[in-house]
Amino acid sequence: MLNVKPGWKNWQLLTENGRHIWAFKPGSTNINGHLQNADNISDEEISQFAEDFRFDKSSNPNSGDKVFRHAAINAKFKEFSGQIPRADNPVQQKVTDALIKGMNYFACLQSEDGHWPGDYGGPLFLLPGLLIAAYITGTPFPRAHQEMMKIYLFNHQNKDAGWGMHIEGESTMFGTVMQYVSLRLLGVDKNNEQMISARMWIKNNGGATGIPSWGKFYLAVLNCYDWQGFNSLFPEMWLFPKWLPVHPWRYWCHTRMVYLPMAYCYAQRIKAPESELILSLREEIYNQDFATIDWPEQRNAVCEKDCYTTPSRVLKWMNLFTNNYEKFKCSWLRKKATDYILKYLNAEDEQTSYINIGPVNKAINSICIWHACGKDSEQFKKHVARWYDYLWVAEDGMKMSGYNGSQLWDTAFATRAMLESDLGKKFPATLAKSYQFIDYSQIKAGHPAHAEFFRHPIIGSWPFSTAEQDWPVADCTAEGLSATLAIHHSGLVKPAIDERRIKQAADVILSYQNADGGWATYELTRAPKWLEKLNPSEVFADIMIDYSWTECTAACVISLLEIQETYPDYKNSEIHKAISGGLAFIVKQQKTDGSWYGGWAVCFTYATWFGVEAITRAKGKFYYDDAILADCINKACAFLVDKQKADGGWGETFESCSKLVYTEAVASQVVNTAWALLSLMSAEFSDRKVIETGINVLLNRQTAAGDWPQENISGVFNYNCMITYANYRNIFPIWALSRYYKQTIQG
Repeated sequence: MLNVKPGWKNWQLLTENGRHIWAFKPGSTNINGHLQNADNISDEEISQFAEDFRFDKSSNPNSGDKVFRHAAINAKFKEFSGQIPRADNPVQQKVTDALIKGMNYFACLQSEDGHWPGDYGGPLFLLPGLLIAAYITGTPFPRAHQEMMKIYLFNHQNKDAGWGMHIEGESTMFGTVMQYVSLRLLGVDKNNEQMISARMWIKNNGGATGIPSWGKFYLAVLNCYDWQGFNSLFPEMWLFPKWLPVHPWRYWCHTRMVYLPMAYCYAQRIKAPESELILSLREEIYNQDFATIDWPEQRNAVCEKDCYTTPSRVLKWMNLFTNNYEKFKCSWLRKKATDYILKYLNAEDEQTSYINIGPVNKAINSICIWHACGKDSEQFKKHVARWYDYLWVAEDGMKMSGYNGSQLWDTAFATRAMLESDLGKKFPATLAKSYQFIDYSQIKAGHPAHAEFFRHPIIGSWPFSTAEQDWPVADCTAEGLSATLAIHHSGLVKPAIDERRIKQAADVILSYQNADGGWATYELTRAPKWLEKLNPSEVFADIMIDYSWTECTAACVISLLEIQETYPDYKNSEIHKAISGGLAFIVKQQKTDGSWYGGWAVCFTYATWFGVEAITRAKGKFYYDDAILADCINKACAFLVDKQKADGGWGETFESCSKLVYTEAVASQVVNTAWALLSLMSAEFSDRKVIETGINVLLNRQTAAGDWPQENISGVFNYNCMITYANYRNIFPIWALSRYYKQTIQG
């Protein structure tokens, strides 16, 4: 049994069909009653929080998800009671025992609805947006939540007193100002020692006028920045003819759905009323008197520590035009634009059960609906209820997740990892529950307004998180389909997902393929790459269109290969063509050193695993030139062998993602090691010693209970922001050990 600190015991995770809600001292397990005790917290309990959620960022800024894991293990842990196969030698037996122990531990973390909950935090600019929404709408979080949020924000303050854009990042103006303001909104006194130090960081680096545009937006809404200092968001753009290449419907959906509510706020010049706190903040974060700042001059001012992308000349010319347009704008046209935007916002809310596509537009949509419909409206109340879907409690405090979770994604991966070898069949109840969740999560109907608001067809697809969230993704659909087929082939369950639904999933995957042969994320690529010249974010790259990615493409190719194997007569020529095109894209994406760049995890080991997996599955089946595929595999293996560390493992830091160059971690990482091993074993790499030394790293890092340690952050988006996948430390070591068992022991 694991030691659970007293303050941790007051928090309980409630789940229902994938939904996550953390309840403080819940009186029942009803997910809808999770707030009943949240304001009932004593000063003694707050002091206990401060003690029990003390967190040392300097040793590792990544929390180990201990609050959830310790509670789950203490409640459900049982030693594996089945028969463990006996191997021919002690080394093989060690692998067998470790695999059983790892799967047994991970099975205990599974929720009753079949998915694996987990920490999906990491970005530090998310919670501030939600806190600003709570403040401006007069809808404060309960006291228990506020205290936990304060703890989290202070726990992730860097040694230089600033904060980064994510928990492993160096201090930036965006990160520091947003956390500073958040703590003040939560009631922290400006004379608090840590706040004084943070304020010095802000002022020593030029003051908040240098915050990037997303920060300028949040401060403007809070009335701590003047809207005149913000480049026009030109709401009338939403009324453009849809054939224009700059119409926002062509943007990547996350960008589209963030700038949509931003445009409404800009059009209405929404801002909090002046208060003692707002007036004080205006003094605290600037280097000159607020009233004397030349706001138009600050529109493009960005602290050098925040500049990841440089505004293009095209963007500057567009801003010149739109900023001047604001002086002469047509009032009836502006109203028409804002009416349309509000209609679109309402559609997004209804289609997603008020969860929204992600945390940024969740917070800003809430502000828009409060402004348009009122605090007492049903629409706004539904928004507030879903704020809590994004909150997660770990030993570093309460954070806002980068989505409402990674439920389907993790469950599909976990299912495939366990079924990689026959040992997974020793956990039939676990796999039956995961299948139940996969079945539930497939999207079975569309919304009447999907097509009107530019949504890709969704019937038969799978989302990243939950069916309620209703934003399916190409590779999530592929992983959901692959996991479904793996369970069907195992014979462990009576299939509930019938042939019709499987073929619907295959059809959706086919519909997602781009002209370049690759697959993007949520939609087809809708505009040329030059649209990236309009990227206004300064802190993210490649956000304007939905690009094809190696990982997404490989996942889709693999699932289509499996469809051809299972249903050889279904759309044979169409699927064959799609696979060939996908392979051509993957081959083209390979770098000269043999690696692939990973856009969604850290980084080259991740994408290389996907690339090798797809190519080895297709090789010898007449989809592509086998000589070229063999050369790709050989180069990939050479790359991985070259990056193997002295202890036998592999390790990358997040800078691989942001700098686009392999950046070696000081110590090997179990997740990177597992990805590299999966690649080498998929390629049937001849030097077994390379693989065996990597396997030993996984064996030696495993805890007595069967867990693996939480090491460096492993997820990324838009090149420059990192995100946690708490379950990766279990899924991928299990997968790698399972493959090793299949190849060397199972026979």
